[in-house]
Amino acid sequence: HPSSVRWRDVWHICERAGVAALPIVALISFLLGMILAFQSAVPMKRFGAEIFVADLIGLSMLRELGPLMTAILLAGRSGAAFAAEIGTMRVNQEVDALTTMGLDPVRFLVTPRIIAALMMTPLLVLFANVVGLVGGALTMTTFSIPFVTFLKEVDSAVTMNDFLAGFVKSFVFAILIAGIAQELPD
Repeated sequence: HPSSVRWRDVWHICERAGVAALPIVALISFLLGMILAFQSAVPMKRFGAEIFVADLIGLSMLRELGPLMTAILLAGRSGAAFAAEIGTMRVNQEVDALTTMGLDPVRFLVTPRIIAALMMTPLLVLFANVVGLVGGALTMTTFSIPFVTFLKEVDSAVTMNDFLAGFVKSFVFAILIAGIAQELPD
């Protein structure tokens, strides 16, 4: 029932779990793109195949590394914060107080966090993918591969199925992270 969701809480949690996570997601994704490009370009340069580093970075960031690194960061950052917040509420008997007042703790505490995670994780994954590709492209400019050439090679190598494979993973990771972090012990 969308009308029973506390949307103000959802937006507040979106800000804490999503917007506040942008700097760390950007840093990790950018460095991951740079390191992946450098580590693969050095051996491929011996064979004159530096351009294929763009394919490697595009496929690996969009299919696997973007969603996975974002999920790891969110599990460590937001998931732990969710669990600690609800654990503290449990210890302070705030969850019991909600139940005593006839309010459903799941509706007030768990649902807004799960909705926020489902909204923010895919957006953070998209952001991580873009920043990781920029990091790889920046590294490849040092190997005489122009930025535009890098992007055209990524565009030719990555299909919509590759993108969707990683994007669907972001929803699964969001449900797992938020669901595990929200466990209300009896």
